[in-house]
This record gives sequence, structure tokens and C-alpha cells, in this order.
Amino acid sequence: MKIKILVPIYNDWQSASKLLDDIDNNILDLDHEISVIIVNDASTHDRQEEQKDYKNIHSIKILNMKTNQGHARCIATGLKYIFEKEDFDYVIPMDGDGEDRPEEIKEFINQIDNSNNNPIVGERVKRSEKLIFKICYQLHKLITLTFTGKSIKFGNYTCLPKSTVEKMIKEKATWNSFSGSLKKIENNLLPIPSTRGSRYFGPSKMSFFNLIKHSLSIMSVFRKTFLIRSGLFIILYILFIKSNASVVTALPLVFLLIAVYSISNLALRENIAEFDKALSKINDIENIK
Repeated sequence: MKIKILVPIYNDWQSASKLLDDIDNNILDLDHEISVIIVNDASTHDRQEEQKDYKNIHSIKILNMKTNQGHARCIATGLKYIFEKEDFDYVIPMDGDGEDRPEEIKEFINQIDNSNNNPIVGERVKRSEKLIFKICYQLHKLITLTFTGKSIKFGNYTCLPKSTVEKMIKEKATWNSFSGSLKKIENNLLPIPSTRGSRYFGPSKMSFFNLIKHSLSIMSVFRKTFLIRSGLFIILYILFIKSNASVVTALPLVFLLIAVYSISNLALRENIAEFDKALSKINDIENIK
């Protein structure tokens, strides 16, 4: 099989270098052609030239973007490039900072025979962040399930067959939210346990603000269901508090209205015309192996 590992990077070249080392070491016993495609999101830090001998990675390419466009759009661009320009059977998108552990690549590939050509997703069974963040993450999953009816326990770290990649590059939601889009277009997902690793260098970039944006982006993919359920919640909640209305009891309504406004704005990012022109935003392509 020909497998492409897709990695978005912004400035974190030190982590990218270590990730390539770890990938090369962890695919030693795999009898497949495994290549890496890095999407450089217009980094402002230059990559240091390194002379390394990767014995197991078949090839490494860097797609240098003209302008910074964000994590989700880099993955979307990478998927489109791979589908249109590369010969492949599966794509494994993963973060480049070590939080998606290269040790689990083997497990993704080993599960392909059991997947019946369905996507394989890494469901987080353990996270490395502090307790408060873990609680907020669980709250994010609960709110997403409540207002969209979708339980999404995975992120970018997945293994996608070619048929799914084709669906994703035709789905406008992919331009906005990878996990939301995958959940929207595929009903049958094969989950495998995945442990969130620690960053190779520096603190995690998943701040509370980014977690909120991530959560709202997923919900914007299912905005029709979200709006219907929000409307029902507002009606029932007003009936519940009408005899005890106050500024404090009205706060949930205020937060929900802010969420509705934010999701409506995020939904505008689903631009299929921009997605179709994604490859024109690649400045150049480096072949480093």
C-alpha cells in the first residue's frame, strides 16, 4: 500500500524534524510505501537545512503556502493536493508537534484490514493536559453532543481511505473543520484508542480560546440541527425561569446567543469556491527526500 502522512506546520520546524525522525523509526517493520507531506502554513521562521538519512520514509515533500490560512485549511489543502497529484491508498493526517504520537501509526495501518475501507479514527482515551483543560474538553464534547446530536471523540489523527479523501475534498465543511466534515460525510468510523502525547518542544497551542473556536467550528458544520435545538432550549429555558428571571438566570441565554452568532460567522468559512482553488495558494514544493 501507498500511505501518505499529512502534517500541517507553522514555525515549529524543530518539532517537525523530531517528528520525521520518530516516524522513520516507527515504520521500520512496515512493508508499505510510506511518504510524508508537510504543509508549511507560511511560516515566519526559516527551516534549518539538515542532512539526514531517512531509511524507511519513502519520500518527503513540503508544500509552502503563499499566505497563512490556519490548521484546518492546511489539512484541506494537503488532502486536495494528495488526491489530485499523488498516487496513494490511504492518508494519515497528524499534528506535527508530538501530541499525535508516531508510535500509533502502526496501529492505524494494522487496522486497515479490519476497516472494510472505512476511515479509522483515533479516539482520545488519555490526554496530557492539566485537569482544568481536561474538564473543559469533556464539557466541549458534551455540549457538541447535546446541540448537534454528534459524538466526536477524535481530532485530525485518522487514517482515511482514498474514497473518503475524495468525499472530503468535495465537501465544503472540510475547509472549516476536519473532524466535523469527516463526521458529516461518513457514518461508519472505526475507532481505535489513542493517547494524546506531550509536545516535543514548548507548551501546547490548544488554549482555552482555541478549544472554544474548535468546538464552535465543529458545531457550525451541523448548524441546522444546532439552531433547531438552540431554539427549543431557549423556549424551554424561558418557561423554566419565567417566575425567577434575573440577570444571573439569563446568562445561559446570553452565552447561547453569542454561540449562535459565532457559529453563523464560522459557517461562512465553508467556501467551496476557495477550496477548489486551494492548490493555487501553494507557493512552491520542496522535495527533501
